[in-house]
Amino acid sequence: MSPQEYQTSEPMSSRVVSGRALRPSAKLLPEATRAHNRSLVLQTLYRSGPQSRADIARTTELTRVTVSDLVADLIEERYIVERGPREGSRPGKRATLIDLDRDGHQMIAVDLSGEDAFRAAVVSLGGDIVARCEIAIEDARGSDALDKALEVIDEARGLATAPLLGVGVGSPGIVDDAGVIRVAVSLGWEDVNLRARITARTGLPASVANDVNAAVLAEHSFGETDSDDIMLLRIGHGVGAGVIVGGATFRGGRFWDGEIGHVTVGTEQGPLCRCGRTSCLEAWVGVPHLTAGLADIEASDDSDDAKAAARTNLLRTAGEHLGIALAPIVRTLDLTDVVLSGPTELLGGDFMTSAHETLLARTMTGNPGDLSLRMTTLGQDNVLFGAVVLVLTGQLGVS
Repeated sequence: MSPQEYQTSEPMSSRVVSGRALRPSAKLLPEATRAHNRSLVLQTLYRSGPQSRADIARTTELTRVTVSDLVADLIEERYIVERGPREGSRPGKRATLIDLDRDGHQMIAVDLSGEDAFRAAVVSLGGDIVARCEIAIEDARGSDALDKALEVIDEARGLATAPLLGVGVGSPGIVDDAGVIRVAVSLGWEDVNLRARITARTGLPASVANDVNAAVLAEHSFGETDSDDIMLLRIGHGVGAGVIVGGATFRGGRFWDGEIGHVTVGTEQGPLCRCGRTSCLEAWVGVPHLTAGLADIEASDDSDDAKAAARTNLLRTAGEHLGIALAPIVRTLDLTDVVLSGPTELLGGDFMTSAHETLLARTMTGNPGDLSLRMTTLGQDNVLFGAVVLVLTGQLGVS
């Protein structure tokens, strides 16, 4: 499925991130909505910092009258603030700079992917974390897990110090564009309309996405990348992928995109997977497999040199199988940046080196610099920051 372009016929509050360009970059035809032009102005300020009204008009190709009209409304709504005259020695009246009012609103970001706790944060419009909270889930499932998810949101709301723009949530499982959790085995959820429940509870607009799809949004907006063609692999007990192609999120019509943990890798009889099959990607590279293998090596009676060689072999073999699984995806989608999220002590070093070598060997990349494989710089907060992107794109059309 190819990415779909930004849809302007929907009201701002109902737009979702999936399947459309994340960042508006040009004016539309005259029938374009006012909401989209607002997004152009806000996106320019969000990424470029303080600008004059004339600067914005040149960048967006909107008329100065249109820009002035939009800016006046946005200042009144506390999305934009005037910063004063531009510094410089040019003669005549200096232009007044305007900027995003980065403290004028806050957002609630929620990560439901933790094994032991649900986490939430209050985040400013500028992307700064103002406060954090978490609630232990103690193997909660079904309605109990839903109650705890709503509870952590309530707690975060109590920590907010500015008007709230909305709530963004990264959740495990299969999540559709309406914010319904089709199935989340780890939480015991099936057909849970989480977005509707949050809005009914809080009165705030809510956006919900799969946790890995949220994480790749964070990498695109807050991570150290300049690419619009990114894949993020989140490796823990399972393996999931989120993909952005050409600056647009890549989604499947049945919302199973990125569920690659149970793809069979290799033709040999590999390790047994928890699903009952052998040689699943999850069985090769999942954290339980790697930690158990390393523990067995350490418990052996082998010499230190033999243990070191065995550790290297285990991690390199796992990395090789990751590279085998990723190569056809990377080449088919022409990705340039592959990001790993998970324990650095396992996924860095020999594991990553082997995966990168395998990727390069199997994708016929002319220059190794054309294909990056690296660890995320956002750490455990990547789902939280992805939830922030959900709110920014859903409510303001920026990222």
